[in-house]
Amino acid sequence: MRFEPLAARAGGCHVCGHRGHSIGAPENTLPALEAAARLGATCCEVDLLLTRDARIVLRHDELLGRCDDGEGRVGAASSAELARLDAGGWMDPAFAGTRIATLEEALDAAGRLGLGLLLEIKERERTELLIERLGEALRAADALDRVLVISFDHPSLVRARARIPGLRTELVTHARHVDPVGLVRRAEATSIAIEWDMFAPEDARALRAAGVAVRVTIPRRR
Repeated sequence: MRFEPLAARAGGCHVCGHRGHSIGAPENTLPALEAAARLGATCCEVDLLLTRDARIVLRHDELLGRCDDGEGRVGAASSAELARLDAGGWMDPAFAGTRIATLEEALDAAGRLGLGLLLEIKERERTELLIERLGEALRAADALDRVLVISFDHPSLVRARARIPGLRTELVTHARHVDPVGLVRRAEATSIAIEWDMFAPEDARALRAAGVAVRVTIPRRR
């Protein structure tokens, strides 16, 4: 099923889980995707890094240890080494044994759960290789119409679109821009993500008139 980010075409606003349902399950894991879908999310944002052997995994931090029992850099570990780590016990014993998910596993789970995926490029050292592997994975899973590729690094999104025909992208920004519509059009993006406190009514009206999807990030309750 095609993921349509624009509310006017989707028939309503989406609810997006940040790193899956990362309040109630270990972030960037399959249980987090499953929990988000169970609670009514229609899409989830997840983060992508490359392993030493050029597999894409769902990890936010370049360093292991915060959300798993590993150490060192994600990029210095093989996919087999990462598969042996516990990515859930740090949060709650109920999630002990949860594994670091690969992109392929996430695409399969999202398809089964009816979720769109927003795939954030976190890789900085081998971005071009990640884009190459990302294109291969999306084509193999026939998932191009179920994802948006997103990043704070807007030039990487332009390169990704050039290398992956049919790819849709979303610009992520923490600032208010003079011309958000022009920003999106220059990058030929489909959507833009804006922080709640940077989302002005006049910008909302301009983006809506231009047919640009907007993802508004609402801060977690403290």
